[in-house]
Amino acid sequence: MKRAQLIGFSVAIAAAVVAFYVASSFVQPPPAPVTVEKQVDSTEVLVAGADIAVGQIVNEGNFRWVSWPIEAASRGYITKQNGGLATMRNLSGSIARSALLAGEPITAQKLIKAGQGGVLAAILPQGMRAISTKIRAETAAGSLILPNDHVDVILIRRVHGRGQDDTVVDTLFRNVRVIAIGQQLETKEGKKSADSSATTATLELTPRQSEMMALANSMGEITLSLRSVADLSSDPERAGGLDFNKQRNNSIRVMRYGATSRVYGVN
Repeated sequence: MKRAQLIGFSVAIAAAVVAFYVASSFVQPPPAPVTVEKQVDSTEVLVAGADIAVGQIVNEGNFRWVSWPIEAASRGYITKQNGGLATMRNLSGSIARSALLAGEPITAQKLIKAGQGGVLAAILPQGMRAISTKIRAETAAGSLILPNDHVDVILIRRVHGRGQDDTVVDTLFRNVRVIAIGQQLETKEGKKSADSSATTATLELTPRQSEMMALANSMGEITLSLRSVADLSSDPERAGGLDFNKQRNNSIRVMRYGATSRVYGVN
């Protein structure tokens, strides 16, 4: 290699090295992450150790303690620092008033001690009553009505007219919550229908409505009409002022199997 070529090659290498260092000075490496440790005050909160069903009798094995930020701990939570161990032992043998998910904090309002009422009494809202009525598949939407569904209660009865019997249909109550179907108080996961052998439906009514329901049970056949979930808030005031002795002007007389019947329309 000639001397001039060798000098040129050396100069090129030197220039490349200089360019590399110059470029490196403009490219800053990303800063190293800074870890800041913050001490969070926490407490031990009593939670459900596994899913708890409505009406289930619980004991200490159904509970566990978890670390919980003090700022996020509600006043109703049971904490180990505030006598929680004694409270947990006292809650053993209680009945769940509502379903609890695993990890959900336990509160005294969600459980009821044995002897303070049965399961049904525990889940009834204050001021409401539970009353049952007979059902069959054809009077309960084909056994597809489940606990916590809402229904309209329809009474079909026979009344004595002038020389003939009339069939009268009235909607007694609207937007009534179904508490239980047979002995089933809650919907099992994946279950799409109630027990087809169930013969009773238990409804949540006011005291006055319970009286009317008891009377209606003795007067004719009760049919439950299932409501859409989209209609649960559209009818906040339920019917319940039906006067069985009052003659109504909005009746319709129809011929059914050669006999005249009367069907009342209810707005």
